[in-house]
Amino acid sequence: MTSAMRKLSISVPPDVAERLERESNASAYITQAVRDRMRLDALDAELAHQGIQITEQGVAEARARRAAVEADWSPERRRAVRERARQHAVEAAASGTVDKPAA
Repeated sequence: MTSAMRKLSISVPPDVAERLERESNASAYITQAVRDRMRLDALDAELAHQGIQITEQGVAEARARRAAVEADWSPERRRAVRERARQHAVEAAASGTVDKPAA
């Protein structure tokens, strides 16, 4: 974070307010969420620059294909894949190759 923090006042719907009220540090939570969205926006822009357009239909088709494959997975395989992904995320955060989640 930069040393020059800015204070903002925002209005959010009740469900979002209820979620933020459960956070010990709502500012950090919101900051991480916005940075995550900024990374997704940058990825979308880079994909578009490369001529790849992400559409709702394409996302829905990809999700359906993934669900069809995962439907054949045993609970053990599902757990193993989830654990590998979690471990990879932990290692990437520890090595500094990705942003660490906000506290």
